[in-house]
Amino acid sequence: MIDARGLSCPMPVLMVQREVKKNQPKTIEVLVDNMTAVGNITRFAASQHYEVRTEESAGDYRMTLWK
Repeated sequence: MIDARGLSCPMPVLMVQREVKKNQPKTIEVLVDNMTAVGNITRFAASQHYEVRTEESAGDYRMTLWK
């Protein structure tokens, strides 16, 4: 689980990039608290051939990336 709440871009997407580069996981869970991060992570995930599901709850966004 990557918790990037409270961080402004580009930090959330950089955290996801590091995880992908280091471990190449099949599934990644990410928490963010702004739509800019959701958009940037979604674009990065697509470039790495991940599918993305985003759920919003109380101003936070839980993103699930999977291959």
